[in-house]
Amino acid sequence: MQRELLHTPEGVRDIYHEEYEKKLILQDRLNGLLRRYGYHPIQTPTFEFFDIFGREIGTTPSRDLYKFFDKEGNTLVLRPDLTPSIARCVTKYFDEEDLPVRLCYMGNTFINNSRYQGRLKETTQLGAELIGDPSVDADAEIISMVVACLKAAGLKEFQISVGHAGFFRGLTEAAGLTAEQEEELRNLLSNKNFFGVEEFVETLPLEENLRRLFQMPGRLYASAAEWQEMKECAAAYPQILDALEELELLLALLKAYDVSRYVSFEPGMISSYHYYTGIIFSGYTYGSGEPIVKGGRYDRLLSYFGRDAAALGFAFVIDQLMAALARQQIAIPVTYETLLLVYQAAYRTEAIRKARRMREHGRHVELLLWDAARTKEDYAAYAKKHHIAEVEFMAEG
Repeated sequence: MQRELLHTPEGVRDIYHEEYEKKLILQDRLNGLLRRYGYHPIQTPTFEFFDIFGREIGTTPSRDLYKFFDKEGNTLVLRPDLTPSIARCVTKYFDEEDLPVRLCYMGNTFINNSRYQGRLKETTQLGAELIGDPSVDADAEIISMVVACLKAAGLKEFQISVGHAGFFRGLTEAAGLTAEQEEELRNLLSNKNFFGVEEFVETLPLEENLRRLFQMPGRLYASAAEWQEMKECAAAYPQILDALEELELLLALLKAYDVSRYVSFEPGMISSYHYYTGIIFSGYTYGSGEPIVKGGRYDRLLSYFGRDAAALGFAFVIDQLMAALARQQIAIPVTYETLLLVYQAAYRTEAIRKARRMREHGRHVELLLWDAARTKEDYAAYAKKHHIAEVEFMAEG
């Protein structure tokens, strides 16, 4: 029984020693960068009322939530992501603010998903939300921050794939798809089954330009000629055309930020989070089979909490980012500065005072009473094992 108590449940793990030192350093780097862009930190509860993440808001399915009850019988959930929590906070605390609100956050999220073996059920998210700015300029700022964060993490090769929720929504509305047909198409695209998409489209009575637009999801576009071709096909479909023109302007702004080389455009991209209304993006790099960052615009999400406001943001999955850095052999340097001060009982008061003075000047000091059964070599080995930079002895002789 005692040995069983040492194990963690499936999907969670302990992080300690050098790995956790590196995680803290990485988080500090990214937090510092977000602060330089003018984003202010906010912390939300680890658990919230069930309705904050309910089906209407379009986040994690109920079956994947960790649910429990409080003493009053309310259904509570461990948060599966932080964006709905931030939306609730903004409505509650910034309701009178008529200029953009910039917030950044970090916290653990919990998804009870057993469909993917080996995937963690508790992960750390770090991200930012920009509330109250509907412009493409805000879209460009957010994506430029994502690029800056990935570079600050140490990555050199990565790609941000950008789409627009209005493109897919415009396709389904123009084609008059039923809810069942839309879900079938969404599943095909989510699974990258583009042959299945072609077969699905063949069953629909579509005019030629709309049929051509249905061929665009899953394809990447870069040249001006390709953009013009898409816009010509979308001329009779305002929602699709608006999405393409927003992406075209976004590309121009990303060139001004000098980050366009890290960005590719996939207009028909979709997300499992149904609250997105504008741009959608995911970031990828070598060594990670899943996106290390996701984000987008969600201009209608705050209305569920009683406020109409434009909004967009992103979240890094820190655990996946660290795994990618490790697989690419990108080091996160850890500086060890601790002094191990080993003292004999006769020097107890002197050692405590010395450690106090050094700590007041910013030095890391670990105090340890000398065990007569141990040698200096024992303490040197201890220091090496625990990455202690220096050992000092206060003893006679």
